[in-house]
Amino acid sequence: MKTMRSNPNTSDVVQALTRDLDRFNLIFDSIRDGALVTDQDGIITHFNQPYGKFLGIEPELAIGKHCTEIVENTRMHIVAKTGKPEINRAQKIKGQEMIVQRIPIRKDGRIAAVYGQVVFKDVRDIKQLVKKLSLLESKVKLYEQELINLRSTRYKLDSIVGVSPAIDRLKKEALKATSNHFPVLITGESGTGKELFAQAIHHASPRNLHPFVRINCAAIPRELLESELFGYEKGAFTGAKPGGKPGKFELAHKGSFFLDEIGELPIEMQPKLLRVLEEKEFEHVGGNKIIRSNFRLIAATNRDLETMMRNGLFRRDLFYRLNVISIDIPPLRKRREDIIPLSRHLLKNMADEFLIGEKELTAEAEKILRNHHWPGNVRELTNVLERALSTMEGDSITLDDLPFYLRQTGNQSATSPSTLKQAQMRAEKDAIQKALSESGNNKALAARILGIHRTLLYKKMKRYRIGNDSKKYV
Repeated sequence: MKTMRSNPNTSDVVQALTRDLDRFNLIFDSIRDGALVTDQDGIITHFNQPYGKFLGIEPELAIGKHCTEIVENTRMHIVAKTGKPEINRAQKIKGQEMIVQRIPIRKDGRIAAVYGQVVFKDVRDIKQLVKKLSLLESKVKLYEQELINLRSTRYKLDSIVGVSPAIDRLKKEALKATSNHFPVLITGESGTGKELFAQAIHHASPRNLHPFVRINCAAIPRELLESELFGYEKGAFTGAKPGGKPGKFELAHKGSFFLDEIGELPIEMQPKLLRVLEEKEFEHVGGNKIIRSNFRLIAATNRDLETMMRNGLFRRDLFYRLNVISIDIPPLRKRREDIIPLSRHLLKNMADEFLIGEKELTAEAEKILRNHHWPGNVRELTNVLERALSTMEGDSITLDDLPFYLRQTGNQSATSPSTLKQAQMRAEKDAIQKALSESGNNKALAARILGIHRTLLYKKMKRYRIGNDSKKYV
């Protein structure tokens, strides 16, 4: 009876062991790449089907043979002796560079076996992976730099330079705006420093640790503006990035969103912007998921929005939503007391940037700058000073270092009966003739003196009938 009871038990154990062995063999053969196992003497004990298929040998025929008989350039038997694993090593097999692993297996402190595997069938697979990894690393660096740019602001409230009552009042208004989260509308002529005020408000506000995202409505084609603002989903339109793209509203979460040239915003986009401002939520182009973004809007324009509203070019409801805090920057000609302090500030910054010694203005140069009309405002003033620095000699900017058109208009009588257009044309013609004379009739040099491109100089010479004999000029 005992014997009869023992036989079924032995049979069950054998069946269980057989099932386990079959399962282990199935797992071993299911390894995607080639794999083998040797004992401590380098004799192959396991050899999977993918490796046999690659080498053109039946796995059963490899069992019991030394690894060097089956696999060329193998080091499995060496690892069995040294006990040192070899990870991600190159091995040439059948004329192809392979990446292999050789891992010793220990039992009771002694080498019992060595496991080997071909990780990639060809080293070219590794090169492709490295190429993809390099591309991803480049993208990460690009995104990191873009994130730094988004978070960065160059200007603070201290960057706003001026001694006029107007500037003093505007700085106080900007400071008040930093203590709340209401929309800000900054107006003023081109070049007055609207973005400077926008950045200063952001920098001094509690949002300064988060992005300052900017977009210029006039610089982006109408058909791309919506996708830039709202972002888009994968395949939303022809040419869309495969993975989609987040919009500027989304990137500005918890920070400030500066919408420059808002007067150029297409009429069909205005109700969409209004909805975002009121609800602080939107959807990607081609998407249906609601995205919420808590940002502060700061808008700027050099256009008369009230006139645009009367002409049906700007929505009143959007204007009232934007114009909660209003900052109107007067042009430079209406705050002439700021011209010289601002010029000195700009010169100091340029000296630091270009690594040159500090420069000064002579009294005659200051008088010319103070009396100029400055239609380009601070942007024009910056250009004039940069041009003067590029041509001056010594440490002081003199009258002769300033562009000729400033000297010419500065010496004209304020009571001239000519129209402004006539005066400008006469001054422009005189400036061209003077530059040609100073340059010895060299057009390239004359164009540099005037600060314009040579092609534009040709057009103006033709317009004013200067130098009809083209052979006269170089």
